[in-house]
Amino acid sequence: MPNKLFIASVFSLLFCCFLSAQEKNNKKKELPATITVDSIIEIKKPYNPLSPAKAAFYSAVLPGLGQAYNKRYWKIPIVYGGLATGIYFYTNNNKEYHRYRDAYKSRLAGFKTDEFYFDSQGNPLTTPRVTTDGLERGQKFYRKNKEISLLVTLGIYALNIIDANVDAHLMQYNVDENLSLAPHFKINEIDATSNLGLTLNFKF
Repeated sequence: MPNKLFIASVFSLLFCCFLSAQEKNNKKKELPATITVDSIIEIKKPYNPLSPAKAAFYSAVLPGLGQAYNKRYWKIPIVYGGLATGIYFYTNNNKEYHRYRDAYKSRLAGFKTDEFYFDSQGNPLTTPRVTTDGLERGQKFYRKNKEISLLVTLGIYALNIIDANVDAHLMQYNVDENLSLAPHFKINEIDATSNLGLTLNFKF
């Protein structure tokens, strides 16, 4: 008798499970054919290996054009401001250099008609405002400044190209949260010493 009761209970349990499974299958069949899932999918732009080269080429052809290609418009005034400053100092030093050089050549030829033999109002002076040795030193001074100004201008032009190239690289840099490198600073409470280092986190 207990065996029959046990068998009947098992059959009843299996029958209930069968009905429950059948009901779930019916509910699945009643689901619509298309299911809309509310989610945000981030689509990243494909990596363009030619983008840094293009940005550098544009900046080489026309300074600031590579920054415009990278959509870093705020850098364009900085580029032109630096180039304009370098060109201004080069032009000014070149002008002063030729002033002193022309006066020096005139002195060596035996003339006393250079601009340094006259005051600011154009009146002739018995002794020049700048001596011959002063003219020679002035030439060296302004020639050196002229060369420095030229090097600075060329350096700014080169930095403009490098900046466009590096910026184009960084714009496509993939920042993955699974890989991070952060500074690590910890104070030991026992002996009050500090430990400084880097923490590398890699999740997979």
